[in-house]
Amino acid sequence: MTTLLRQLRIHQWVKNLLLAVPLLLSHDLQDSTAWIRLFLAISSFSLLASAVYTVNDLADRKNDQQHPYKKNRPIASGLLSVPSAFRLVMVLVLLSLLLAWFVGSVQFVNYLALYAAVTTLYSVWARSIVMLDVVVLSMLYSLRLLAGGAVVAVVLSPWLLAFSLFLFLSLALLKRYTELRDVTETTTEAASSGRGYQASDASLVLVLGPSIGFMAVLVFVLYVHSPNVASLYNHPDRLWALAPVLLYWIGHVWMSAHRGLVHEDPVIYALKDKNSYIVLAVAVMILVVASL
Repeated sequence: MTTLLRQLRIHQWVKNLLLAVPLLLSHDLQDSTAWIRLFLAISSFSLLASAVYTVNDLADRKNDQQHPYKKNRPIASGLLSVPSAFRLVMVLVLLSLLLAWFVGSVQFVNYLALYAAVTTLYSVWARSIVMLDVVVLSMLYSLRLLAGGAVVAVVLSPWLLAFSLFLFLSLALLKRYTELRDVTETTTEAASSGRGYQASDASLVLVLGPSIGFMAVLVFVLYVHSPNVASLYNHPDRLWALAPVLLYWIGHVWMSAHRGLVHEDPVIYALKDKNSYIVLAVAVMILVVASL
């Protein structure tokens, strides 16, 4: 059971909480039916994501066995057999589709299918192409936002989509940077886990990542001045306080990665990082104060 739970990578399910963002930003939080549908949608996405992770681990098991951290994954280490992994994928996909049916939104099912198609395309092709891989990863995050909007019938603002594209592109580059750093510190191989990156690319990724993250903050600042803000916040000028908070957090995670404190997955780091929780609490407080 422990092996199966590790293979599901439940900690990665936190990414699917992005589906709740459209409802939260709509300021319409009283609809209990919407929350139930959202819970089903998040569960559906999470199960499908676990199926995708398992398929990726099956495809990458030989490369993972040579990686300093990935070699401990259930499939790479042999704790979970290949036939058992295939059966797990089938069960996860079926459960995901069942929950998606209960959501009651054809558009959500379409986004779920698109997510499966894009992740498959990423696994078999895009992941080996430098920069295209991280662009696709950032689009998958934005796809979660679109799916969440479909569940609760909320049309996403172009500002939110632009902000998410830059922010998640920065985090995707952070993941690549940590992989490059870990590989170059433990082996003489030039490339990162079968991908197209070279050891010499680490310094360039270290420049690109924070810069793109700061572009997300620029998009947010421009959004504060847009006409849409006044209809959602009684004191939109107070949202300015969120800009330095975002700048701090982006700089913090990249500085931590540069110092070797982030290993492979930024999500795991953020879940263990007390500063990230403080930033989240402050950000929520600012949004509430701006709404009063």
